[in-house]
Amino acid sequence: MIKVFKSFRIKLFLLPVLAIGLTSLQSCKDEDGDINLFSVSDDLAFGAQTSAEIESDPSFKVMDSASNTAAYAYIYKMRDKILNTGLLNYKDRFPWRIRLVNDTVLNAFCTPGGYIYVYTGLIKFLDYESELAGVMGHEMAHADKRHSTDALTRQYGISLLIDIVFGQNKGQLARVAAGLKDLQYSRKNESEADEYSVIWLNATDWDAKGAAGFFQKLIDKGAAGGNPQFLSTHPDPGNRVQAITDKWVELGSKPGKQYQAEYTSFKNILP
Repeated sequence: MIKVFKSFRIKLFLLPVLAIGLTSLQSCKDEDGDINLFSVSDDLAFGAQTSAEIESDPSFKVMDSASNTAAYAYIYKMRDKILNTGLLNYKDRFPWRIRLVNDTVLNAFCTPGGYIYVYTGLIKFLDYESELAGVMGHEMAHADKRHSTDALTRQYGISLLIDIVFGQNKGQLARVAAGLKDLQYSRKNESEADEYSVIWLNATDWDAKGAAGFFQKLIDKGAAGGNPQFLSTHPDPGNRVQAITDKWVELGSKPGKQYQAEYTSFKNILP
């Protein structure tokens, strides 16, 4: 039996009170409906379990790290540049493990606890390393700011998550794991992830507006109605470009590098 939340901080004698109080808790949401019942340890445990569940799906084509050493070395170097800013809350506590997914979908996501998935379709769609760095920063911010467990609580409900925690609804793990690929974040969460992407990239030599380049290309290609949640109209992609640019200006408008030639070489080694 898979036990998902070994460290969940709810004592058994509180369950009757919690069950009675579920309706009250729903009324205590903030304007975006965010309630987080998880501890940081729960994020780690849940991330590990959902990551294993995701990768057990044979249709989810994770590129083998042993057979694609150059590609993984490149993407991990990018990850390390973000982590080495020293600005992440859980730099040393989350594993920040990356898996490349061989799929044409324009997607990337990060589970609770920092398990990062980047699709080759997204990588090939972008033109510059700084754009991919902006997207990675955005996804890492969702984990570092613990948006993922906020969103899971909102999307699946308090009672269902409690059932999973205490082994009363074992069949839901696969559904929750699959949902992480297209998790519905709140407007506030998406805006905060964009903001921290700029803040973190501004502490590197990259163009800190990298994520804006991604959104702008989506707009130019007319892709703003598709998958993934990057393309959500809350906030609108155009508004996100402006908000990212405004944050960059607020931080001093520091020029940065895009690393186009290096990024093209990286794309060329992908399947």
